Amino acid sequence: MLASILFFLIGFMSMAQGATPPPPMPPPPPGLPIDGGVVALFLVAIIFGAFKILQINKQEA
Repeated sequence: MLASILFFLIGFMSMAQGATPPPPMPPPPPGLPIDGGVVALFLVAIIFGAFKILQINKQEA
């Protein structure tokens, strides 16, 4: 009787060991470059700022 129980439990123990570990996660994607449009964005901001300053000065005068 004891041998039957041990044989039954050993079967469950061997199945409970689990499968192989999951594969490692892929590396994260590379960061996006920000140097492509920074100069253009800076120039547009300067032009827009000058336009708004001129517009405000024109309203005051």
